[in-house]
Parts: sequence; structure tokens; C-alpha cells
Amino acid sequence: MIRLLTACLLISISASSVFSTEAKRLVFDGREFEHKLTLKDLGADFPSDWSAYDYLVMELRTSSPQRFALLIHDKGGLRRLMVQPFGQNVWMRASVPLRFFQRRDRAGFDMASVNNRPANSFWMSVWGPFGSIDNVEALGIQMDYPINQPVIEIRSTKLSKEDAGSEFLEKLPVVDEFGQWAHADWPRKVRSLDQLKTEWAAEEKSFAPQEFGYCQYGGYLNTKAKATGFFRVEKIDGKWWFVDPDGHLYLSMVVPGMGAGGGETRVQGRENYFAALPPAGLFQSGPGGGPGAPGGPGRGPSAGVGAFRAWNLLRRYGPDWRAKAAEMEVRRVRGWGLTTGPVTPSSAELVKRVSYLARFNTLPRGGNLVNYLGMPDVYSEEFARALNENAASQLPARKDDPFLVGYFIGNEPPWPGREPELIEMFLNGPATPAQDRIKAFLAQGETPVRRREFVVAMFEKYLAMVGEALKKYDPNHLNLGIRFGGSPQEYILKTARAFDVYSVNTYEYAPLEQMKRAWEVVGMPILIGEFHFGVPADGLGAGLVQVRDQKERGTGYRYYVEQAASLAAFVGAAWFVGTDESVTGRNDGENYNIGFIDVTERPYLELVKAAKHTLKRLHEVHAGKIKPFARRPLASGAGTPASPWTREDQ
Repeated sequence: MIRLLTACLLISISASSVFSTEAKRLVFDGREFEHKLTLKDLGADFPSDWSAYDYLVMELRTSSPQRFALLIHDKGGLRRLMVQPFGQNVWMRASVPLRFFQRRDRAGFDMASVNNRPANSFWMSVWGPFGSIDNVEALGIQMDYPINQPVIEIRSTKLSKEDAGSEFLEKLPVVDEFGQWAHADWPRKVRSLDQLKTEWAAEEKSFAPQEFGYCQYGGYLNTKAKATGFFRVEKIDGKWWFVDPDGHLYLSMVVPGMGAGGGETRVQGRENYFAALPPAGLFQSGPGGGPGAPGGPGRGPSAGVGAFRAWNLLRRYGPDWRAKAAEMEVRRVRGWGLTTGPVTPSSAELVKRVSYLARFNTLPRGGNLVNYLGMPDVYSEEFARALNENAASQLPARKDDPFLVGYFIGNEPPWPGREPELIEMFLNGPATPAQDRIKAFLAQGETPVRRREFVVAMFEKYLAMVGEALKKYDPNHLNLGIRFGGSPQEYILKTARAFDVYSVNTYEYAPLEQMKRAWEVVGMPILIGEFHFGVPADGLGAGLVQVRDQKERGTGYRYYVEQAASLAAFVGAAWFVGTDESVTGRNDGENYNIGFIDVTERPYLELVKAAKHTLKRLHEVHAGKIKPFARRPLASGAGTPASPWTREDQ
């Protein structure tokens, strides 16, 4: 239910803008609700043709950090943009580019970098649908599974040809010295350093790593298969398994990103948002975008970045905080029952000897190398040379390491379904060998089907080149493939036959449909590359899959993992990611409550407890000896059972 209350009259004049004249208070309740604001609601003279303007500018305040959809109802169809506010309970201005309702951007190399767009006070997911905005009938605001009747207040709406800037308009600073949202309270909020020290000390005493029955590699000690000295895959009694170097059956269960990184945010241009800034020099590169993302979003050296989690690690451990954080990551891996440790760990972490996954970064950037939507010009000598150089520099050092499971070679290519557009980008770009081949191919016949056929052939050549380079420089380890995003169509699934393991990032309450489809096409072991559950609270967004509270995050973990493990193809799953994202967003804007630990370096105990329970049962669930956990998590404050959806629905 939504109640719309009109309040004070706002009068504004601008030569390049059209303003609303009413303040509005929208209350959301139920499973899913959209409220439509007609043109009359937006203003007495609000136009229906928005194509002459560049921005929709709103002043609003949200009681919750829950995301919502802005929907433009045009007579030509529905246009959608997902909006995720930073924080809550503060008036902010959101200057929303109208182009994001009309078309996709062409910048980016994976799904996150293509679809996420940051602003100072909020961020956007540009998923569509797209279209013209020249015959608008209404502006919709929609929220799914609203928790605790969230309220959105809107006191000004206008169309503008100029960017009005997206900023918080009051109550600065909005982030405290620990990296928490300042203008909300919750039971576990940190009030003092003494509180943190007490809780850190309690965690130090909590580990019991011997209770899971693992060998040194994380394999099941009471199992035995052929030992080869390296990880491999084998189908045994109708079930796929990893087999570790000593011949024990193994399932790869990982929570990457619990080491020294995580929680960074841009402070440049937003210095007044923060009560205090971390010391300079704390920011460092780390595994970002999950275990397979080359150069992942939210990571990499950058000026004007605040590393709040690193600051809390410095408070906890002192000057040697990086090494101590690496040690704690390994203790958590072993103590919580995870079998796989840091993704592509540093040499300092390697000596801790936990099994791990690695990234083979195959997409060189810079120079004259062409790369559109993550697709390089595979026909160019420059790419072949750069790929070989990348392989020679990355792979040999790990070739003989028995603790390495295998390599991911990419993450969530964004071009599937956009093949005609990708062809257009090559044709309109600089002269390249790929451009010549495309022109010759299309001269034989120009159709969308043939454009897709050419792109798929390019992709298959790319995968073959990468696979050859991997085996040339490291013949001992598995090709874990590209971690595809969402629900790839069959023509994409077929390309995975070039891998040893099919990997997919599946943001669902349970990935059964996606896994079964993939199994029917590729018939190979399946590794879940990313999944998570989050709560819209404490200034943070819920992530891609929302649940009601922290207890339900644990329920979600158990349900997802055990349901997936009940399928024969399952060989493991990676939660994304170890640490909550910053409350004011990483570099692409994401600000999700998706960590096993928060920015203040404290575990979410409900999630840890649930994960440990499942990890003790996982071997027997996958072997078919016990039934998987069967209660779906609750998604809303009203106790609404979660419904299935796919990432593309966001």
C-alpha cells in the first residue's frame, strides 16, 4: 500500500527546466508495489515529451536504503532504471541522466562495469527496458519486498538540460570514523574502539578448525580416489567431484575477499561526507568483482580513495596489519569450514598453505589493443602476442603448486544478446583484422543471425587461444572457464565445452533451474562463481538477492548451497564477497550488505553459524546420503517467502 500526501507548495523557475509543484510522501508495503505519478502529479505544466531534456532531477529522502525502480511509462513502452540510495534519513538530490532510460552504454568489459553507474549520493543499475521518452504518461516508483514499510519523500521534481549535481543536502558528515552510516541506528553498530576490541577478542577465541574432517587441501579425509599430485575432476557413482592432490574428494567452498582489502570508497569530491578520513597509503589492490574478474570493479590503485576497513584493520593489528589480516583470513577459512582460501593470494598468503583459485587475466588493456564489451580482436597479431606475454608472466610461477585448484579466465561477458551491436562497434572503430573479416563475412549475407554467428565464432577462437596458452605454460591445473552471468542461452552454454569446469554466477534463491539447463547442454561439472544474500539496512543496499534480516541471510546460504549440492554436477560455490561494500559505494557505486564480515572487521555471526552447519553436512548432501535443507529464506518484514527470479529481472 502507498499513501500519497500532498504538502507545501514549491515554486521554482529555470529557463532550462520544468519543475513539480507538490511534495509527496510515498509509503511502500506488501510484496511488490508501484505508485504512478501522473504528469499532473509531477506539475501543472509538466510536459509529456522528455526527449529535449538530459536529466530528471529529484530531491528526496528515504527511510531505508532499499533499492527502487524509476519507471517511465511512455506510450511507446516501459522504461526502467534501478536506483540504490547511499544511506538513509537524509535529504539528497539525485540528478538522473535520462539517457539511461533510452539506451545502454557501450563502455565496460563485464556485466557490472557495463550496467553500474555511480553518482555522489546514489548509484544506478542500467538494465532496461529502454526506448523513447517523447510521449510520457507517468513516472513510476516501484519497490519489491519492502521491509518495515519504507518511505520515500519527494519534495522537488524537475526536468533539466543541465546536470544539477547529486549531493546530500543536510546532516553532513554522513559517514562516521569507522566507515558506518552516521544517521541510522542498529543493534550491532559500533560506538567506540573499546567495543570493537572486545568483539575482536571474542572472535580470536571462537575457532575450532578440526571439526570438519578435512585434509591439508580441504578434501574429505574419509574418501579416496586416484591421487595425481594436482586437483582434477572426476565423476564417481554418478556425482561430479573435485579430487585433491592426495586423492580425497573435494568441494570448493570459498568466501573471497576477507584479507586486507575491501570497503574502499571514493572520497575525492566528497570529502565533507566523512567525519574522518583514513590515513593515506592504506588503499591497495585486491581481488575485486569476485574470483574471476580481471582487474575487478572497485579495485586497483587510485587517488582520492578512502580505505575504511583497512583503517579498522590498522586499529586492530597495528603497523603489521596486512600480514595479520592475511593470517586471520586463513583462520576464518579453516575455522568456518571453508575448503578454498584467498583467490589468487599473494606470496605472503601462499605460505599459509590453503587451497585456492586463481585468475588468468587474459584481456590486456592499453596501447592499440581493441576490446569491445570484453571481446578482443582475436584475429590481430597484437592480441596473440599480448596473450602469450600475459600467460608467460602469470602462469609459470604457479605451475607446480599443488594447492592451486585451477584458473578462471574471465567474468560475466556482457555482449551475449548484444551481438549485432558488438559488430557495429567493431565496424565503427579503427581498422583492425576483425573489422576486415566482419566486412567480408557480412558481404555474404547481412542478418542479425549471421552477426551472432560471427561473434560466437570469435568467442570460440578466443577461448581456444586462452586454453592453449594456459596449457602451454601450466599443464597441471584446471581451466575453470569464464564465469558466465545470469542464465546464458544455449548457444553460449555450448562454448563452455572448451573448459574443464563450467562456472556461472547465479544470483537466485536457489540455482537449480540454471544448473539443470547447463547440465543438459554441457554435461560437465558446475562451479557456482558468485551468489549472495543481503539486507537493506544500516545504510547499505541488499545486494542482488534480498532477504529480511541477518538470520535469513544464514537461511539463504543453507538453502542455496544445499539445494545446489544435491545435484550431480555441483562441485562448489563461491559467495560474493567476504566484506561488505562501502556504505558510499565502491568505484562503480555498489554499496551492498553482502559480506561475511562488515567494514568494522566483525563477522555476521548468524551467517557464519549457518554456513558452518551446512559445510559439516555438504559431503553427505552431495553424495545423496541426506536430504538438502528445504526452507526458503524470507524476503520481507511481513514474512513473505522468497520467490525465484534471475539477475536479468533486476
